[in-house]
Amino acid sequence: MLLANVLGKLNADQFPHDPIAAGGALTVVGAMIVIPVLLTYFKRWGWLWNNWLTSLDHKKIGIMYLLVSGIMLLRGVADALMMRTQQAVSTGANSGILDAEHFQQVFSAHGSIMIFFVGMGFMFGIINVILPQQIGSRDVAFPFLNSVSFWLFAAGAILMNVSLVVGEFSSAGWLAYPPLSELKFSPGVGVDYWIWSLQIAGVGSLLSGINFFTTIIKMRAAGMTLMKMPMFAWSVLGSMALVITAFPILTVTLALLALDRSLGMHFFTTDGGGNAMMYINLIWAWGHPEVYILILPAFGIFSEIVATFSRKRLFGYTSMVWAIGAIVFLSFTVWLHHFFTMGAGADVNSFFGIMTMVISIPTGVKIFNWLFTMYRGRIRLATPMLWFLGFVVTFTIGGVFGVLLSVPPADFQLHNSLFLVAHFHTMIIGGVLFGYFAGLTYWFPKIFGFKLNERLGKYAFWFWLSGFVLAFVPLYILGLMGATRRLNHYDASLGWQGLFIVAAVGVVLVCIGIFFQVLQLVVSFLLRKNHTDMTGDPWNARTLEWSTASPSPVYNFAVLPTVRDRDEFWEMKQRKESLKQPKYEAIELPKNSPFGLYIAIAAGVFGFAVIWQIVWLIPIALLAVIALIIVRSSDTDTEYRISAAQVAAIEAARPRGQVV
Repeated sequence: MLLANVLGKLNADQFPHDPIAAGGALTVVGAMIVIPVLLTYFKRWGWLWNNWLTSLDHKKIGIMYLLVSGIMLLRGVADALMMRTQQAVSTGANSGILDAEHFQQVFSAHGSIMIFFVGMGFMFGIINVILPQQIGSRDVAFPFLNSVSFWLFAAGAILMNVSLVVGEFSSAGWLAYPPLSELKFSPGVGVDYWIWSLQIAGVGSLLSGINFFTTIIKMRAAGMTLMKMPMFAWSVLGSMALVITAFPILTVTLALLALDRSLGMHFFTTDGGGNAMMYINLIWAWGHPEVYILILPAFGIFSEIVATFSRKRLFGYTSMVWAIGAIVFLSFTVWLHHFFTMGAGADVNSFFGIMTMVISIPTGVKIFNWLFTMYRGRIRLATPMLWFLGFVVTFTIGGVFGVLLSVPPADFQLHNSLFLVAHFHTMIIGGVLFGYFAGLTYWFPKIFGFKLNERLGKYAFWFWLSGFVLAFVPLYILGLMGATRRLNHYDASLGWQGLFIVAAVGVVLVCIGIFFQVLQLVVSFLLRKNHTDMTGDPWNARTLEWSTASPSPVYNFAVLPTVRDRDEFWEMKQRKESLKQPKYEAIELPKNSPFGLYIAIAAGVFGFAVIWQIVWLIPIALLAVIALIIVRSSDTDTEYRISAAQVAAIEAARPRGQVV
């Protein structure tokens, strides 16, 4: 009895017994044991603490985002492989490898991981590393807030993976619609894990949105007006505007669902006077802008890549800026197309159908502008450009089917089918993931100082592209045949198994593509001396981040640049000018701080305590978060100085290649 009072609902029965779930738990626990052992053996604890865990350097924070997102990508793809394997074999008398409950948990985890911890993580990782350098800044507007944002993101990811070890994950879908997510139908802790992992990570994302929006508005180099910003910076500005306006909706929605489950309130429970459809309206009022939050920076990445590898100025710059503005505005006018079947009426459905068609126009403008940029350009088909071309094919296909789904009568027939699943994945994988893979390949030498192996990168691309086609084209057909999402078993007489097998083969090819990406990283690291970037500008690029060394020094720019042209670095190279001046000044940068990590640990403990109703721990963890924020806010010694002589010495030791 005493133990129950101390640990709330947590007891020995909450540990996994299913073989597959137990395997996942052992993997997590094994990693938790092996990593500290290796750090101790190689005596790297001090290095890890001083150089990474407490760092406020935006570039290192970006790399940590990319690392966490890469790990979560592996788990998300493993979930996809399990689902497609289940659907390929679970027909007729064969029940497959997963029971129905476990399948729904895997389904829910896959969607949540890929959106919140893969897409968002890759996005913030690349923005962290590149954006300040691209706008000629030494740092982000709020360095400590940047650290807090990352560690809250990491805490949410860890909390989601803790569900593998103790308890369970939600089986209510990746957006947890009520009444299924209400306590009556999901009495376990799965939905609570979903709520608090997303809530903690979501607060981190909101803080990042505020930080990067402010950075773009206030931290641009002298002379860089808004209409001289690189297109990537514009795309981030649009995306962060959406983060600031959309993520509070998610925060409130999750809080209301948590109150329903924890304190017996009835915001969304129909029998208590609530309205489940209000939840669905709220979650998609956040959810559809979220699609554009993820894809706008990918659009910006493609703009930089196409201009660089076509050796041409970006075509239609002004129209692309206006297209971003149109997408930001229109993204809040289309959320209801996710549930045309709710019975809102023909007038409401017509409005949202028309708006859905309209929002495809600015996206089409971008596609044509990229193609016109390539027209008569000297195109180099390096790996980043291949990812772009793969995007054009897949995204165009997905966009055409998206316009079809914007027609309410068609959506009535295809709603909740695998046709919709195929469309969504075509947009997110073909748009978001391909965009961030292109960006990582493109900016990798800027981040780490050496280029990735091109041959292995191309192998990875072709396996990804072919696997993607095999994995999702059959789903369009299955959706037309009546197959619904969340389907873990079906009758053999329906004739669906062959298409599900093809889809499973596609996921296997995607896994081979990921294998080549991992192999590419390993081989490139081992042979990095053969591919070291001595110039800072290995692609002969156009924007300011390429004017610094590779990898960039901690201060980014020894002398802050003055911008006179949109493609400032390209124009400077044509004029044979240099960004550097012989006289250096002292530079102030933020000191390392462990408080971002401490705040995230306390927030994670708070989430875990709420999930398991460990009543005594909830106020302690919450007070710890508040106290840590107050203590950090009271610290006035937060910066250190690099003297002019030290800057000069660092710059003198820098390898010199092209005009910089």
